[in-house]
Amino acid sequence: MTDISKQITMVQQKIAQAALRVKRDEQEIQLLAVSKTKPVSLIKQAYQFGLRHFGENYVQESIEKIQQIKEDNDFQDPIFWYFIGPLQSNKTRPVAEHFDWVQSVDRLKIAQRLNDQRPTVLSPLNICLQVNISGEESKSGTTLSQVIELASQVSKLPRLKLRGIMAIPEKTNDLQQLEKQFQALHNIYRELQNKYPQVDTLSMGMSGDLESAIACGSTMVRIGTDIFGARN
Repeated sequence: MTDISKQITMVQQKIAQAALRVKRDEQEIQLLAVSKTKPVSLIKQAYQFGLRHFGENYVQESIEKIQQIKEDNDFQDPIFWYFIGPLQSNKTRPVAEHFDWVQSVDRLKIAQRLNDQRPTVLSPLNICLQVNISGEESKSGTTLSQVIELASQVSKLPRLKLRGIMAIPEKTNDLQQLEKQFQALHNIYRELQNKYPQVDTLSMGMSGDLESAIACGSTMVRIGTDIFGARN
């Protein structure tokens, strides 16, 4: 069994050290534990060590986990669930009904469906727009040039709340290239903040590049492997 508490402590220390190097407050950076493919037993360990924000990629798997946790009396405090994977239009309803955030909105059609399917008894669904900052054909995401227009459209949907942007950079050992992509995303984030006061989330950085992401202004890092171990 992985000792989750030690892993979480190490990640939190990495975040604190990365923030210190660029004179940022570590409290500005939210740790999102990516629990995709991981069992509820590991999520429970992370929860018991204080984590409340969890990211999932696969609709059916995540809904089963969310429902199981709701029925488990060991989870007293609310958990905030983030959908961070590619989202097909025929799977938007369960995401709209069960998640608190969707960080992978890359086109208006998905946003409109999430808006229409969000139950009125729930607060508006928090939305990040996914940007394909590397331009790779294999990656989801809108382009940098289209972000502002998509943000304008999403901000008008009443059951959604535009909170920021998210990206997955290309895998590269070229630190300069990586930070160039992160900085481009940060520039768009600042532009969105000037237009929309509620925008407060720049979701970029994972286990392998969180230091560069934090140096470039990330407010949320998505960490899976360094907390839960290699993906199943």
